[in-house]
Amino acid sequence: MSEERPTEERHVPVLRDRCINLLAPSIESAVADHGRAVVVDATLGMGGHTEAMLQRFPQLHVIGIDRDRQALALAGERLEPFADRIDLVHAVYDEIADVVTDLGFEGIDGALFDLGVSSLQLDERDRGFAYSYDAPLDMRMDTTRGRTAADIVNTYGEAELVGIIRKWGEEKFAGRIASAIVAARASKPFTTTGELVEAIRGVVPAAAARTGGHPAKRTFQALRIEVNEELDVLERAIPASLSVLNVGGRVVVMSYHSLEDKIVKGVFAAGARSSAPKGFPVELEQHKAQLKRLTKGTEVPTDEEIAENPRAASAKLRAVERIRKPMDGARK
Repeated sequence: MSEERPTEERHVPVLRDRCINLLAPSIESAVADHGRAVVVDATLGMGGHTEAMLQRFPQLHVIGIDRDRQALALAGERLEPFADRIDLVHAVYDEIADVVTDLGFEGIDGALFDLGVSSLQLDERDRGFAYSYDAPLDMRMDTTRGRTAADIVNTYGEAELVGIIRKWGEEKFAGRIASAIVAARASKPFTTTGELVEAIRGVVPAAAARTGGHPAKRTFQALRIEVNEELDVLERAIPASLSVLNVGGRVVVMSYHSLEDKIVKGVFAAGARSSAPKGFPVELEQHKAQLKRLTKGTEVPTDEEIAENPRAASAKLRAVERIRKPMDGARK
């Protein structure tokens, strides 16, 4: 059932002020130089971060991307007062470079990624993202295409299920859970989240659930990642955002589990170090770092922010600034 509260009441943006403060220098510099700045909100959701940016910076234009049509519609209503300063695009965020180019922009001054499942998707019970209530076993961020979580649990072989639950969910009981899924579906295919939760609950030791949270938490995470190809998309998306980022522009990323953060950290670290061969006597211009890290390690929400929005508890924030373009001008 859909929530009836206004979008701004349903959605508390994670680390909103810190994200905007990190993007502010690049926005202000672009406005000073060109009279306008362009930022991509690559995971628009219900538009909370974008609304705050548009309110703070009158010369800012935001490109909002989301694969969820429902989120785009709600964000469009929320952002109607800024209609002349936004472009809202139905796309997956690894398409960011194509979106920017198709809209006629030569480059961007910032990009914001708020990864993982959105507040909207968790709140909409019929989407099947939550293990706390019974719903159709779907989990697609874009409900217009692709396989569902039910398709995966009913058709993947046991070894495949073990692999994704262990890899994407970091679940040490992956073998037991996969075996239970295969046994249960032999008599009746899974159609709801409640059926899957019961199968998982039956094989995860009670002691593990007491210390590690809900017994289905990691399996649901793994299925959501597999359904939406989240980590594959992320591996393409961060380099794609950097490829259209102007010198002085910044990319800010919030991740919510170690697998996401590892990908972001790797791309940022590679761009922030010299590419000169080991032992090379002189660092040539083309070997110099292209990025400057703006955060020391990861930043996390304050206790006050977590109290206001419990979903922020696992957020990890990283940010970089582009300080140099590749020497040949190629996207990189």
